[in-house]
Amino acid sequence: MATPMDKNSDEFQRGWDAALLAARYWHEGKAKQAIIQSRHTRFPKALEREAEVHRHSAEMLLTLGPDDV
Repeated sequence: MATPMDKNSDEFQRGWDAALLAARYWHEGKAKQAIIQSRHTRFPKALEREAEVHRHSAEMLLTLGPDDV
């Protein structure tokens, strides 16, 4: 019988998927925030790079599985 912390259980998979989705949304939100801030500053390049890092992080989260951590 699988326990809730067993990486093969349905409950664990649902929790894993929810955590990755939340992290992805957070990174996407930070990317949008950085882009908006970059439009209102005299030095936008640093914020544009920050936005790119967050976009890349959001994309990379899709490739993670429970065995990767």
